[in-house]
Amino acid sequence: MKKNSYAPKKADMKAEWHFIDATDQILGRVSTKIAKLLMGKHKAIFTPNQIVGDKVVVTNVDKIKVTGKKMKDKTYFHHTGFPKGLRSENLESLLKRKPTEALIRSVKGMLPKNRLRNLMMKNFYAYLGDENPHQAQQKKN
Repeated sequence: MKKNSYAPKKADMKAEWHFIDATDQILGRVSTKIAKLLMGKHKAIFTPNQIVGDKVVVTNVDKIKVTGKKMKDKTYFHHTGFPKGLRSENLESLLKRKPTEALIRSVKGMLPKNRLRNLMMKNFYAYLGDENPHQAQQKKN
């Protein structure tokens, strides 16, 4: 009995475009959908060591919702690199300052922590309004 493992070829990996409207959707629920699409887990040819995922465009990120007390309680940290340089910011102020950043950080945290993560994130586009420069990729029904 001969067992062969399957590795997708370059010709098999055809990236599709997915357009998601984030109006009145919950941040975590949308992020998991986006992460699965970027990884390619919805495809039969999914391989964890290759990029087989699709491109994802999210519009209306400024109208995204959050449940519970996360607006005040959820905190994002970064370090400046200098002594006593730990800075923190809650979700409410992050959404006021840069609304797309909360979704980008959420999706990035759900992707695998390896060399492919930054390459997967290049296939993710987030926009504030309805307009985006990728409308030519939308399929006409």
